[in-house]
Amino acid sequence: MENGYIILSIIALLFLSMYGYSYMTVAIEKFRLNKQKKRDIHKDELRRQQRIKNQEIRDEKFRKFNKRKEEIQHELMLLEKMKEKQKVS
Repeated sequence: MENGYIILSIIALLFLSMYGYSYMTVAIEKFRLNKQKKRDIHKDELRRQQRIKNQEIRDEKFRKFNKRKEEIQHELMLLEKMKEKQKVS
């Protein structure tokens, strides 16, 4: 009878180790997927921040361009007024 318990415990240990081995591969795969998912989220966040930074740079260039355009238009208007003033004189 004593040998029966030993054999039964060895068989139980065998099944538990098979279950543990099969679950370990699934757990490792889940861990890798989670790690890859976190890495992808981080890359997406970096891309989003880069897009925002590039958009700010474009907006600043656009503001400078419009400001310069208004200055040129103002100067042209002043020159036109001076030209008209000289014609009247």
